[in-house]
Amino acid sequence: MVFTVRGRTVLVTGAGMGMGRLYAERAAREGAAAVVLWDVDARALEDVVTGLASSTAAVHSYVVDVASVESIQAAASAVLNDVGVPDVLVNNAGIVRGKYFWKHDHLTDIDLTLRVNTGGPMHVTRSFLPAMMERGTPARILNVASASGTLSVPRMSVYAASKWAVIGWSDSLRLELASAGHPIAVTTLIPSYIRTGMFEGARGPLLTPLMEPDYVVDKAWRALLAGKARVQLPWTVQLAGTLRNLLPQPAWDVVADRVFRVYSSMDHFTGRPSGAPTHGKDDR
Repeated sequence: MVFTVRGRTVLVTGAGMGMGRLYAERAAREGAAAVVLWDVDARALEDVVTGLASSTAAVHSYVVDVASVESIQAAASAVLNDVGVPDVLVNNAGIVRGKYFWKHDHLTDIDLTLRVNTGGPMHVTRSFLPAMMERGTPARILNVASASGTLSVPRMSVYAASKWAVIGWSDSLRLELASAGHPIAVTTLIPSYIRTGMFEGARGPLLTPLMEPDYVVDKAWRALLAGKARVQLPWTVQLAGTLRNLLPQPAWDVVADRVFRVYSSMDHFTGRPSGAPTHGKDDR
């Protein structure tokens, strides 16, 4: 049986803008009965709710700080009471700090990045998974990782670490659910740079232009519905990973630096303008 979101409940973190908003709009457009929006930015949530007003979906918004276990648990309890058990979880919220490791602040850079990017998806999923398993019906989980979780990138050490962890956790969760016989498919999205503003100033490596958000969301959404284990975008992400595994480290460093220009892709990174919300937004 083909999985669809029609008549089902979809929850999206970081739904206030960018790709998070696109996932929510896609769910509503495809007939979801309820779309649950989580974001740290109340004003952004209001704008998305207004934009979805003409859809047939019941839209529920919650101000949630995915860096906080307490905030996640409180919001999850409210969703389970008010809306019910989600059929689809889209763990999209995330942040990036683009600087040399020794310039990272302990709390606002290192700790916050790990709490949002790594702990966030884990705690959100853990808060809903028992109820999803108990219900026993087909469900889907999409975890947004990054190509930097497969390749080392200078000036992105903490972000890369957070996404390496997400990839390992997400795929392990997929295997655990399958081995336990639960009809819950887990998809890991591993994209290169996307034009959302989060990576403003970053330069795409060779043959890897910055991708449009609509394109990535479409590919991820189709993979989610199909229960595909992994989506790597664009094709050069998988190529780079293969070459890294085949070449000796010194040779790969030369190829990554001088040919693909991976190692210089963050040299001109600026990120979002100062004053923009620091987390809870679209991952890419």
